[in-house]
Amino acid sequence: MIKRTPVYNLPLSERPSMQFIERIAGLMDSRFQLPGTRFRFGLDPIIGLIPVVGDVAGFAVSGALILYMIRFGASRELVFKMLGNAVLDATIGSIPLIGWVFDASYKANKRNIRLLKEHYHEGKHQGSGTGMLITVALILLVLLVLLIWGLVALSRWLIGLFQ
Repeated sequence: MIKRTPVYNLPLSERPSMQFIERIAGLMDSRFQLPGTRFRFGLDPIIGLIPVVGDVAGFAVSGALILYMIRFGASRELVFKMLGNAVLDATIGSIPLIGWVFDASYKANKRNIRLLKEHYHEGKHQGSGTGMLITVALILLVLLVLLIWGLVALSRWLIGLFQ
């Protein structure tokens, strides 16, 4: 197994440049400013107006940025956190109207850049992320059980209407 020096231990001159991913994240999350305000938004909420295609495209860009970050040594814990941001953005962003407002304000790509900078420059978010993965799995299991319970209750109610 090859041992790699953590990025935050490298001299500044040897650390990977984040200019490319910062530009893409800025384009997706904060490229434009609403006139007369300090509110900024990017292409993510704009392309999110196109049903399904826009949400998939925004998630694909977020996924590509995460893959790019993995190439530069992001820890597994950091990757799980970044995926959580991207999935939350894509999930809530796909809800009509509410999703557009969420996309414009949540800025998942910028959050992921901030996490990556903390990882690179401060050594935060190190580790396997196994605890986070178990927590997410348990939350998904609870949500699945609640969904099944809700569907059963809805089915019983609908059957009761037709009898």
